[in-house]
Amino acid sequence: MKQYMLSVHHDYDAPMPTGEDAQVAFDQVDRVNTELVGAGAWVFGGGLLSPDTATVVLTAAGNTTMTDGPYAETKEQLGGFWVIRCADLDEALVWAEKCSQACMAPIEVRPFEDEPA
Repeated sequence: MKQYMLSVHHDYDAPMPTGEDAQVAFDQVDRVNTELVGAGAWVFGGGLLSPDTATVVLTAAGNTTMTDGPYAETKEQLGGFWVIRCADLDEALVWAEKCSQACMAPIEVRPFEDEPA
């Protein structure tokens, strides 16, 4: 089985859902997570705090620098992710569709590199 990362992308400049709208998304994501576990596809997943909580660590020429804030300067940032186990990309795309509907956000699907033999 191959592993895929389903990345949730958020526009942090747009208002975040609150109250009842946020609870709808939480409930929908919980249902998809339960379905992933039941199907044996769940590996790991979680939501991330906003990009302003990030620290970028860079080591070059023996020196390490640490900078507050996200690495990429873009309005859309990684908001959460699932790591799932699937037979192939087609199956991962089916899960991505369910995840996108549940969290009401775009999902990027990327396979992990194969482990060396």
